[in-house]
Amino acid sequence: MPDYKPSNLGSTRCGRGVFYWGKRTYVMGVINVSPDSFSGDGLADVEEAVVKAKRLASEGADIIDIGGESTRPGSTPIPTDEELRRVIPVVEKLAQETSVPLSIDTYKLEVARQALDAGANMINDIWGLKKEPGLAELAARKGVPIALMSNQRDSPCHNIVSVVISDLKRAIKQALSAGVPWENIIIDPGIGFGKTQEQNLEVLQRLEELKVLGRPILLGSSRKSFIGWVLDLTPEQRLNKVTFVPPGDQRLEGTAATIAIGIAKGVDIVRVHDVKEMTRVCKMSDAIVRGV
Repeated sequence: MPDYKPSNLGSTRCGRGVFYWGKRTYVMGVINVSPDSFSGDGLADVEEAVVKAKRLASEGADIIDIGGESTRPGSTPIPTDEELRRVIPVVEKLAQETSVPLSIDTYKLEVARQALDAGANMINDIWGLKKEPGLAELAARKGVPIALMSNQRDSPCHNIVSVVISDLKRAIKQALSAGVPWENIIIDPGIGFGKTQEQNLEVLQRLEELKVLGRPILLGSSRKSFIGWVLDLTPEQRLNKVTFVPPGDQRLEGTAATIAIGIAKGVDIVRVHDVKEMTRVCKMSDAIVRGV
């Protein structure tokens, strides 16, 4: 594994675009094609999802991440056929109607395969190849980038940062062994995903330690429950007598803080629900941290 040097992050081609790591922070917009999304933004209609994706692109998203299965704590996995039914029509339509690169958020091999065939340009694996090692071989064969996340839902732990680094080293080695080029690997510490609220904060406090891995860092802190925990946004505080406000809508400022601090600590790409607002946060943070 190459030694980390900031200048060695290089670039990653994704669809028609290229991510030049270190130049600026890139924005990944989220499209949840699932009715039970934790953030309250789930969509069930293909046209609605396509319209939203186009809006996110117009607001500054550099890549759109499409997922059909909720990853909220306690969620029930859905059958592969149902996930395919949800995401493939969205990917197909977006691939025809927009030039923004598309990422498929899945840990299922068949979903990833069909999504890439339908026009997706990247795989986002929340299990870091632990559930489906074949995703690395697929990424290598298709020549697409793959984001590898450190997920502790199957193995709660202490010493969280060292565990995350060790887990990501394992995932990187696995991907390289399967033929994925070094420049096509992106790493994600996995905010949430089996970590305690205190551990989520610790990972954010120590994000710069992930630089030892030598790959661009993706941060997915947007609207996560630890933000509500820190800000004391209980369900009762989110319940208006007239209308229910989705919890994610109350976590905008907290998300902005995590994005700004993440950029200061070396994050290269952020996965967010509120693209317009977080693009502005990235631009301001980049002006301070990167001088751009």
